[in-house]
Order: sequence, then structure tokens, then C-alpha cells
Amino acid sequence: MKRVFICLTLAFTLNSCNLLSAAGITSGGQPTKEAGENLTSTTANSAENVDHSAWDALLKKYVDANGMIDYKGFKTERSKLDAYLKTLSGYEPSNDWSVQELLAYYINLYNAYTVDLILDNYPVKSIKDINGAWTKGIVPVGNKELSLGGIENGVLRKMNEPRIHFAINCASMSCPKLLNEAYTAGKINEQLERATKEFINSDKNDISANSPKISSIFDWYKKDFITDKTPTVVDYINQYSKTKINSGATISYKDYDWNLNEQ
Repeated sequence: MKRVFICLTLAFTLNSCNLLSAAGITSGGQPTKEAGENLTSTTANSAENVDHSAWDALLKKYVDANGMIDYKGFKTERSKLDAYLKTLSGYEPSNDWSVQELLAYYINLYNAYTVDLILDNYPVKSIKDINGAWTKGIVPVGNKELSLGGIENGVLRKMNEPRIHFAINCASMSCPKLLNEAYTAGKINEQLERATKEFINSDKNDISANSPKISSIFDWYKKDFITDKTPTVVDYINQYSKTKINSGATISYKDYDWNLNEQ
């Protein structure tokens, strides 16, 4: 992956790009099965079915319907979060896991360790104020140390499921909201569909027929949304948007708000 592309996809400032290294964004040897176009929700055909109920309970308690997070509340039950993280990190995902289990596992892993990172540095105004937030190996999985950037770019993006961009949350106001329930293999397709529809039709985008102003996510990760079925980003958005964008519309991108998504 080219250095310039890495900088764009991680949405770093120019100065921050100098801090990136190959080690910070690789998969760390994690399995990356492709989801394909016809993902279904199922717990079958997997060597492992991970229990995410502890994370689900915390999300229901400390994340509101708009995805805003009560970090102070999370801190009062840090031991429960730590126990869940320890459980996740104790697994060693393999190709014997179903693609549904892998998607749910890595999405929850990314989101839970992002909350943990904020709590480690709380109070903080922005995740961008934390040195190496996406490049440091802060996520133990088996005997590996993954970075958040590695989970996103080295694992999830390689699974050929663009809806992951609306499921992972970077603790910022312009990010897709953190769902107040854990992702699970048994509901993964419906959850990804819900997250995508909600994000595209939210105020994170200003969609109109002729002059839409859309999230910078569609600029940074443009190639992930382009397929035979959706040859342009507009085609992808129009699958979910209540307002359809005309093919000749002039597209612009919204400034990204990196302020903390705190209640």
C-alpha cells in the first residue's frame, strides 16, 4: 500500500503521516475471508462462536440512540470492560471461523479497544490528540499485538465488505455512530445494513439530487465502495439514500469533526 494512500485512508494530518510504518497497518497474520455480495447472518459452520454479551450489556448502558458515549459511566465499570477485552484477546481467530464470526469479532474488537484507548487517556478532546492511536500495537490477539489501523486496513477492509466503514467507530463526532449493541454472527448482515442506512441518511451527509455534500469517508475509502454492481460512489450511496443523487451531480465532501463523541 502506498504511503500517500495510507495517509488518506487513516485521515491523518500531513505531519502525522511521518509516524506511519508498515508494522502499524498490517494484518498481523489474521485471517481475512471475503464476505462477498450475499452475506447472510448465521452462527453455523464456524469453529468458534464468540460470546459478546458482556460488551452488549455495556453498550446498552453507556451508548445512547445517537451513538454518543458516556465515557465517565464506562470508567465506573472498567473492570467489566477489561474482562471482555481479555476474553477477546484470548482468542486466536483462524480460517476455521466463519466470515460472520470474523466480521463480528474484529468489529467489536476495534470498537471496544477504541473505547478502552479513550478511557486510558480520559479526559481527552480528540482521539487525534493521542500519540499513535491507530499505529501502535495496543490490541493483543493471541500472541500478536495489533494496531487499530491494522485491524481496519489490514483485516476488515480486506474482507470485501464495505459496510464495515459504518460499523467501526473512531470516537469522533463525524464517525458513524457506535451501535448500542454488540455485533454478532447471528445478526451481522442486518446490523451492517442498519448501520449503513442510518449513516448515509444522517446529518453526517447533506444529500441532495444535484449538489450533495457527503462524508469524507466516501473520499478516503472510495475504492472500497466501487464494484461491478456500484461503479461509482454515488451508485453505492443511492442504494441506501432516501434522496437519490443524480449521476451528473457535483460532489463535495464535508469537513471531518474529530471532537470526542461524548454525551
